[in-house]
Amino acid sequence: MAYGIALDLGTSGYRAHLVDLDRDAKIVSTAITMRHPLPGANVMDHLHFWIGNGAEIGHRIIRQTVDELLMLLDVDFGDVRRLSVCGNPIQLSLFENIEIRDLAYAGQNKLEALGVVRPSRRGHVITAGDLELTSLRSETEIIIPPAIRHEIGADALAMIMKSGLLERDETCMVTDYGTNAEMGLFHDGELYSGSAAAGPAMEGQSIAAGMLAAPYAVSDLTLNEDGKWGNLVLDEDLKPTLAANVDPVTGATMRLEPIKALGITGTGVVAAIALGLESELIRLPEIATPSRHLHMMDGIRFSENDVTEAGKAMGAIRAGHRTLMHEVGIKDEEVPVMYMAGASGTYVDAIKAQTCGMIPRVLDKVYQLGNTSLMMAHDLLRDPETLDHMQEVADSIAANHIMFATNKTFEHMYVLEIAYWLEGMDSDMFNEMIQLHGLPPLPPMRRPQQVVRTVKSDIPEVGDKGLRTLKEVGVIMNANFPGCIGCRKCEKTCPERALKVKKDDEQGGFRIVIETDKCLGTACKHCEMVCPEKVYNFYDLKVDERE
Repeated sequence: MAYGIALDLGTSGYRAHLVDLDRDAKIVSTAITMRHPLPGANVMDHLHFWIGNGAEIGHRIIRQTVDELLMLLDVDFGDVRRLSVCGNPIQLSLFENIEIRDLAYAGQNKLEALGVVRPSRRGHVITAGDLELTSLRSETEIIIPPAIRHEIGADALAMIMKSGLLERDETCMVTDYGTNAEMGLFHDGELYSGSAAAGPAMEGQSIAAGMLAAPYAVSDLTLNEDGKWGNLVLDEDLKPTLAANVDPVTGATMRLEPIKALGITGTGVVAAIALGLESELIRLPEIATPSRHLHMMDGIRFSENDVTEAGKAMGAIRAGHRTLMHEVGIKDEEVPVMYMAGASGTYVDAIKAQTCGMIPRVLDKVYQLGNTSLMMAHDLLRDPETLDHMQEVADSIAANHIMFATNKTFEHMYVLEIAYWLEGMDSDMFNEMIQLHGLPPLPPMRRPQQVVRTVKSDIPEVGDKGLRTLKEVGVIMNANFPGCIGCRKCEKTCPERALKVKKDDEQGGFRIVIETDKCLGTACKHCEMVCPEKVYNFYDLKVDERE
């Protein structure tokens, strides 16, 4: 028997297929993590942790997670011939344990001052022994796909190739929706790309009842004639199932299937916002119900804080799309086709996404593609020559990367998006203000004439052995802070319930203990900010093994 493993290294979690190489790369089993093992909700948090704690610790956490994930695939690793990966440049660099500071810092002068030499990110093959993976034989091949440029990675290349974007004549846009929304605009034979730090809400994180796209997550909501909301829940094979009809105001539930929902994923968040806006149960930035919540099945509630977190993400995505258009010099009406990739891009209702500003307001067609990164990793297993083809495509693309972090157009647009979502600025005022900056107003909404869902789920096939989930990943960070009074304000205010305050029997006082996979990292630091004694320093937390 000869097997291969396809691995998608996402910013919010990992996904893996076991593939039978003797049977035309048939998928045998699938395993996923619920979260990323490093603390943080975006790539910058992961980079910050890596630089602050050292590559040795960071890489140990990642390879330990990968080893544990692969063990769930149920295979004799002596039969595994090769493993292929795909992901953005940061995730691939962390996995491979190569230089990442060129991705962490902007500006050539800064890189030269640090003595940073950019590594090659062309496609290549290494071994499991090179990465110190213990689950695989040391000689097992690891296929690393190429980036288009150092900041435009294999995940963007996968998006482009799997969508067929380069074969099209018309202008079109593609976005991989997630914590880091990778987006591209293809116009006149050139690709213009950007990356909007949309934040964790698009993956169901920073949402009170949020979770990643996994079994028993509410993934969509439908509006019934009687005003009830149909709750669609992912089953064990990640297929959406209408499980209950719920009154969003009172929570009264009519159960249709014996499925218990555990939380709501990013696409469910989009649906809640869209239906709330259309029914006027959401009047930004408030929820217009007596409880100030929207109710879903099994006690899941959507709060005004959830609206705020989702609005930040949706605003960043719309600002990113419109920044690309403005920098290229085209109008909203000149982008007729949209490709949506990733878990959120697969499960989300495209019309609801348009209501929330996640795809352009004027479109002819929308294609929903699935997890193109995992698909590309699978292609690399099916035919190793795919690596050379990916490199040829990467070399042929005339790519222009726009850094949103330093782009004034994006800054102006995103400030207004924040005013719209978080402060209740109406659309008329939004358009007046944006024109004062010399930028185009939002055009009237025109629904797409056609929406093509090319796959039924983010992972269309899980294999005969089914899907398994690695629920616990990462390690523990902890510290004893002299002067801590054990008030537990840090624990009570942690949005992800990642933190515990425990008595320290050895040193006395109290010890702060954080699970890295749940922690939102340096982008959050609520725990540090609420400390009444001002003795808590997030950077003093040290990595330890899980208890």
